Amino acid sequence: MKYLLIFPLIIIFISSCYYDNEEDLYPVLNNDCDTTYVSFTPIISNILQNNCLSCHSNATAASSGNNIKLENYTDVVNRADAFLGSIRHDTPYSPMPKNGGKLNTCILLQVEKWIDNGTPEN
Repeated sequence: MKYLLIFPLIIIFISSCYYDNEEDLYPVLNNDCDTTYVSFTPIISNILQNNCLSCHSNATAASSGNNIKLENYTDVVNRADAFLGSIRHDTPYSPMPKNGGKLNTCILLQVEKWIDNGTPEN
């Protein structure tokens, strides 16, 4: 009789111990950086909007962006090498964003790819 009571308790205890698969608990996020086709619109213009235009828009460049405007395609293409050098923090360029760290690796790769591909607009 004693074993009849212990056996179900052991079964219940063992079945309550459940181990999830690590891959199910912590899935790998897709952090791939898409550099298949990088064009000014929308990729580069979004990078500029999110990281540069607070100082380098037409409205703010004179007061806070050393009069460097990066608001449109022509502005950026004319400064493409300096733009890349600045966001990569290369010497002798002024590191950008000012008083900030480097932009993430994906952004740097996308800008490099855009320049390498001849700075396509769309």
